[in-house]
Amino acid sequence: MKQIYQRLAPYFIVAVLGALVGGSLVLGYGTPFAKPGAAPQNTIAPPTAHAQVSEARNTPIVRAAQTVGPAVVGITNKGYVRDFFNRQLLVEQGAGSGVIISADGYIVTNNHVVENAQELTVSLADGRTFTGRRVGADPVTDLAVVKIDAAGLPAVTLGNSDNLLVGEPAIAIGSPLGNEFRGSVTVGVISALNRSIEIGERRFKLIQTDAAINPGNSGGALVNADGQVIGISSAKLAAAGVEGMGFAIPVNTVRPIVQSLIDKGRVVRAYLGVGILDKTTAARYGYQLNVDKGVYVAGVQPGGPAAKAGIREGDLILAIAGKETNTVADLRAVVDAQPIGSRVDVAINRNGQAATRSVLLEEMPSQ
Repeated sequence: MKQIYQRLAPYFIVAVLGALVGGSLVLGYGTPFAKPGAAPQNTIAPPTAHAQVSEARNTPIVRAAQTVGPAVVGITNKGYVRDFFNRQLLVEQGAGSGVIISADGYIVTNNHVVENAQELTVSLADGRTFTGRRVGADPVTDLAVVKIDAAGLPAVTLGNSDNLLVGEPAIAIGSPLGNEFRGSVTVGVISALNRSIEIGERRFKLIQTDAAINPGNSGGALVNADGQVIGISSAKLAAAGVEGMGFAIPVNTVRPIVQSLIDKGRVVRAYLGVGILDKTTAARYGYQLNVDKGVYVAGVQPGGPAAKAGIREGDLILAIAGKETNTVADLRAVVDAQPIGSRVDVAINRNGQAATRSVLLEEMPSQ
């Protein structure tokens, strides 16, 4: 889009210059361009610098955009590549958005915005740029925290995503298609709550909105009419014939994850200690899995919780804590919801025989 935008500009200038031949053209406010000797023309006086804005124009959406907009940033992900001459070059790998949550420079964004970055550039709404440092990231929730060395920054107020109403206004602020369009505001409504969607091998509970969320909006703010951030824009449904289906991570999910990333650099969760496949993931690796229910245990971590409970490679895990696990996302969602140190019953099928194993869940290793 950037390349197309730059190519269009010269043709626009030619068209404007052509319109000047044999006539006059008024550009904005002020005196028009006119033929020499032509009679003066009436012009519209420019507005005063401090003109009063009517209540009809100064809507809650305008006020919310003015409140949150200065705290929404653009984030450029850069990485090193080698050119034809084997020289190492730092190039842009992608761009997204972020939200300043503290005056001393902590910024929340999506994990996929900063993933594999070797350098991060943060562009503020006032035009300043800083080098960002990734504090921590959590692929499970697609959240990350970036820090810049600055003080006195505008920071957002976090709202309460548990009391959202379907149909209330929703305002998305971010940098669609890159920093050239940073600070863009789109408006819609809260379309639905607690939407469960699968992205890769993870399942996410998200807010659905019809406010336009385009590539580059990822990590930006979803705001209510009170000027509070109620979600972090994360994804959109891109399919033929589908319009107005964007998704954001609820801010009540964001809060504890971000705090853990700031305090520890990661999120501590329980883990089972198995490598698993379902029909979809098996096909991705060139295998055919002929099972109707359950997930196939392709590997067991030596000394892990599953190994200690007697779960073996080749078993089918049918359910955990009474909840069916027919996909990788099913199993991960159930385990992620369990506290560390809890004991859960794991229903398995081994060579056609049903069995139950009691597993004591442990803290997931940092690596």
